[in-house]
Amino acid sequence: MPEKKEVKSNELSPKKVLEKVKFKQRQRSSRPRRSRSKKKERDSEYDSRIISIRRVTRVYKGGKRMRLSVVSIVGDKKGKVGIGIGKGADVRTAEQKAITYAKKHFVMIERRGDTIPHEISHKKGAAKVFLRPAAPGTGIIAGSSLRAVTELAGIKDILTKVIGTRNSINNAYAAIEALSLVKSSRR
Repeated sequence: MPEKKEVKSNELSPKKVLEKVKFKQRQRSSRPRRSRSKKKERDSEYDSRIISIRRVTRVYKGGKRMRLSVVSIVGDKKGKVGIGIGKGADVRTAEQKAITYAKKHFVMIERRGDTIPHEISHKKGAAKVFLRPAAPGTGIIAGSSLRAVTELAGIKDILTKVIGTRNSINNAYAAIEALSLVKSSRR
């Protein structure tokens, strides 16, 4: 014989549950919403540039899968700059991943006015980068990836030269490493 469950007085009927949910929704709507403008403000203080978009393929048993790889440089034009690589099904998701990675890996760069304090040469892999301070009004004399790095770091007058490779990703990494090694006073 199946036993019948006893209904306790504190259990609610489906109608009462629905009324409770609607009441809670009304309470939520009367509360002031938190604005998301602070996050947008934080994001707007950083500029970003895409220096490379590549189509990459992964081979599986069933065939090939196409994805996009994006290299992005992020900076605040006040001495903070970072580089990130992101992969995704489309450019927007890949770019967002690259930007978030770059924001987590910022490098502080020493500046003297609108240029760097002293000349430096740095080698990373096959990329050899020469950076030299320039007189005010000279502008940025640089290739594409070095120009993006120096502009987003807030440097306005600089002379640069890359020797050894034409790979824009390696050039950007070498430039960021070189700029991070620049110190405000020579020893």
